Amino acid sequence: MSAQDFLVELGTEELPPKALNTLADAFLAGIDKGLQAAGLSYEAKHVYAAPRRLAVLITALATQQPDRSINLDGPPRQAAFDADGNPTQAALGFAKKCGVDLSEIDQSGPKLRYSQSIKGKPTASLLPTIVEDSLNDLPIPKRMRWAARKEEFVRPTQWLVMLLGDQVIDCTILAQKAGRDSRGHRFHHPQSVRITSPANYLADLRAAYVLADANERRELISKRTEELATRQEGTAIVPPSLLDEVTALVEWPVPLVCSFEERFLEVPQEALITTMQDNQKYFCLLDAEGKLLPRFITVANIESKDPAQIIAGNEKVVRPRLTDAEFFFKQDKKQPLESFNERLRNVVFQEKLGSVYDKAERVSKLAAFIAPRIGGDAQRAARAGILSKCDLSTEMVGEFPEMQGIAGYYYALNDGEPQDVALALNEQYMPRGAGAELPSTLTGAAVAIADKLDTLVGIFGIGMLPTGSKDPYALRRAALGVLRILIDKQLDLDLNDAVAFAVNAFGSKVKAAGLADAVLEFIFDRLRARYEDEGVDVATYLSVRALKPGSALDFDQRVQAVQAFRKLPEAAALAAVNKRVSNLLGKAEGSIAATVEAKYFDNANEFSLYSAIQQADQAVQPMAAARQYSETLARLAALREPVDAFFEAVMVNAEDANVRANRYALLARLRGLFLGVADISLLG
Repeated sequence: MSAQDFLVELGTEELPPKALNTLADAFLAGIDKGLQAAGLSYEAKHVYAAPRRLAVLITALATQQPDRSINLDGPPRQAAFDADGNPTQAALGFAKKCGVDLSEIDQSGPKLRYSQSIKGKPTASLLPTIVEDSLNDLPIPKRMRWAARKEEFVRPTQWLVMLLGDQVIDCTILAQKAGRDSRGHRFHHPQSVRITSPANYLADLRAAYVLADANERRELISKRTEELATRQEGTAIVPPSLLDEVTALVEWPVPLVCSFEERFLEVPQEALITTMQDNQKYFCLLDAEGKLLPRFITVANIESKDPAQIIAGNEKVVRPRLTDAEFFFKQDKKQPLESFNERLRNVVFQEKLGSVYDKAERVSKLAAFIAPRIGGDAQRAARAGILSKCDLSTEMVGEFPEMQGIAGYYYALNDGEPQDVALALNEQYMPRGAGAELPSTLTGAAVAIADKLDTLVGIFGIGMLPTGSKDPYALRRAALGVLRILIDKQLDLDLNDAVAFAVNAFGSKVKAAGLADAVLEFIFDRLRARYEDEGVDVATYLSVRALKPGSALDFDQRVQAVQAFRKLPEAAALAAVNKRVSNLLGKAEGSIAATVEAKYFDNANEFSLYSAIQQADQAVQPMAAARQYSETLARLAALREPVDAFFEAVMVNAEDANVRANRYALLARLRGLFLGVADISLLG
């Protein structure tokens, strides 16, 4: 079957840069879906995207659709005809559905069947619909109309190229008649560009100052930016999302180095970087120590004979932005950070839970409660807590919301606050996402945990629990953040105590009944997903959860121990024994004796098991006290033999009530040893 290359390019006004990649990928996926549905084979597919164009190139596309046959099964014969052999409604309905007379339907098999052979169509006749459907399905939140036309698209369309081999596909899509003329760079080559063949698409446009391949532009920008930064003895900050956006803004990228006055470096560099990246789409430069250099890289969309003009223009544009940041910084520093709390008395955190200042007071007290329990300083934590929200009412954060916490850090240092107190003002928001940085100080960890627990308790306490997809107060993230800080930083905090303290702090603002349990349940539930991601079996998690440890660190140490235990050869048998013992004890009538009386033993295997349990108990007591859970379980694995021998030789439910009760007491001792770590019966 013959094959030819196919090219479609839709030319438009400048497309939204943040959506360019998504639009391009969806355009390709839509065309691919259409070709598959039509049964058209091809060798390779490529998508190209630039500010004013979306294009798809399909290599070696079959020029003719293959013939297809369709077989439709209808009702069974007995349902299709009545006793007299006349067709029923079911048979007539099936024929109508197939669009033929009943006589054309095969009636020889157990069911009525209609077979039809469909001749394949020429690919050229199918492509307009495939392209149009793909464009209609693009993820465009808001479509535009332009001039007096009724067609709608993300931006006004300007031209359309559609070639199958050397032939133009005759069609009109989105008000553009297909041809073979594209357009070059808006300034360097505004006239039309004849596309000689689909395979020459990139080369034809390159000659007209357009790099249509977004990957090629991204590589060029990235490489050239790195070279220019090295020449300036710095490294460029190139966030992937910003690189994508800049790539989507230019057809012919030319990176250039610009500079700004050194006096602006007195302003927190985070504010300068934020404004240059977000508003101007510049790449900032850092020196070897990570300090901002008074230079930046802009990517021009033109190869200028006089690049100095473009550089001067960018320097002129950025100056007012940096001047604003400098002004806010100087204004804020005119008063101590703590004085900004006054403004927060009138800012609502949540209408039922009071103001942001009320929250700061609660966080301060809770952080002071937590700090000494994790090895920190209560006074420092209390101080950081009361200052924690101050920067929210500063001019700097008002203008640059991303500066919350960072601005507080600089202002606290300016006021002479201790280093860890200043750091805590930014660290309270950590971790800012999955896998993100954790607080570096114990003061910061205490405030971060306090802030998150306060939010969890408060929002749960007024009944605003997160639902499937709605979690406006980011409670899941808060719970995960608490767990990560405690486990990854090895901080041993009993969350039962901390949550109870937080509940108390709200007083009558929350419904206290069952609140602490609900919050703890929610927090420890988050661990399940964490362990699933780490490849820990859910049964391992549940075996520890059954014991309800209050410390996340302790919980994690037990989970790691059970994971190690499960690899031992004795693990499966001991899990099964624990399950059996658990069932037996569950059915026992009355209370089980706390002590085992050797005088009631009537079998040597009872003595052996009792002796093994006593030895194990003595051996694991110091281990359990030191939380050496893996060592504990490894030592308990030695009980497998005496346990197996016991169950083989001994009938637990003996006739004699005393003997029976004594055997229950013995098994309770055995189970108690394992319950020191986890409920192993849940592994069975």
